[in-house]
Amino acid sequence: MRRSRSCFEPSGVRGCLCTSSSRAADPTIPSSCPRSSPPESFWRSWKRPKPSVGNPPAGARRILRDRPNKTEGGVEVIETTVVGSYPVPDWLVALPSEQALLDAMAVVLKIQENAGIDVVTDGELSRFDVNHPDTNGMIEYFVRPLANVRTTITRADAETFGRDAGMAFRSRPSAIVEGALGEGALDLPGDYGRARALTRARLKFTLTGPHMLTKTLLDEHYRSRQDLCGALADLLAEQVALIDADVIQVDEANLPGHPEEADWALECINRILNAVQTTPAVHLCFGNYGGQSIQTGSWEKLIGYLGSLHCDHVLLELAHRGNWELPRLKEIDASVRLGLGVIDVKSNVVETPDEIAAKIEEAARVLGEERIAFINPDCGFWMLKRSVADRKIHALVAGRDLFAGK
Repeated sequence: MRRSRSCFEPSGVRGCLCTSSSRAADPTIPSSCPRSSPPESFWRSWKRPKPSVGNPPAGARRILRDRPNKTEGGVEVIETTVVGSYPVPDWLVALPSEQALLDAMAVVLKIQENAGIDVVTDGELSRFDVNHPDTNGMIEYFVRPLANVRTTITRADAETFGRDAGMAFRSRPSAIVEGALGEGALDLPGDYGRARALTRARLKFTLTGPHMLTKTLLDEHYRSRQDLCGALADLLAEQVALIDADVIQVDEANLPGHPEEADWALECINRILNAVQTTPAVHLCFGNYGGQSIQTGSWEKLIGYLGSLHCDHVLLELAHRGNWELPRLKEIDASVRLGLGVIDVKSNVVETPDEIAAKIEEAARVLGEERIAFINPDCGFWMLKRSVADRKIHALVAGRDLFAGK
């Protein structure tokens, strides 16, 4: 049965920030076109006015406004998206500059648009530091700008952190928390604004979740990990409320290997999801370092957590693991739709459209097509070669189209 849901599709697409209508609606946007001359000082200082819509109280499920699904010929369709990251172009690493970064973001967005991806990302290049190209965009980008953290890691710090078996894949903490956290120089709305100015497509903004960030920090201030996680969640929620991306996705890559921490992790991530003014989403996976999973576990242990997320949909790693867990995913609360991982990012083998269509058919048969919001890769593409990532992106759309009978 084709789906009929009460949640909404992303809001109307905004065009380039330089359009006259955009300037009339938002006087904080400069008269000069940021595409032709985007001064870095503007993007670092500009923040969209805070929405007047109040956030739901903590613990309350966000009620989404009614909007129609995307349809073609009156028939609702399963959409395509990417999880977030894209391989950093070699020329950006070789000659990093602000203009080269904007050029790279434009290229990554256009690759997805040309392939037919419904909801695109900037490849998470907004996290790229032209002054420190080797910085870990998933972690350090979020924690190092914060107030009251120390980024100089001593040998004693590393030894203390190394005793935490839950983060064995890291040898050093991302930072040391020495006092009550403040937002410092972190500016997610400003970084999002650069990508928004480069595309008219529906755009997703991604951020690392508070549980994952908490696990990478060495804490010398808060009483517990839960308290630290809550402080991070509050900081991120304040900034997320200022972002009008069509989809805002929170990534939690450590929790699947530590389901025993799901209760306090859930309370914290929902603070961020409640602050989203558009479509909230969550992505979870079992990690990918050099093509290897870094955690073991199963989705079965997180069914309650997944069904209690205050989000529209959750993107899950399935392609690398196989579809054997689909029957258990049917137990997730029906208010949370699914993004099916049908592209294995741990493999250089490019899936065929037939293979992808078959995976969608199996999932639709087991779960019901109305439960499937998106098909997507298992995780980000950042560890693949660009040529492989590009072919997988095209295969994703072709497989969906084959399933839809196009």
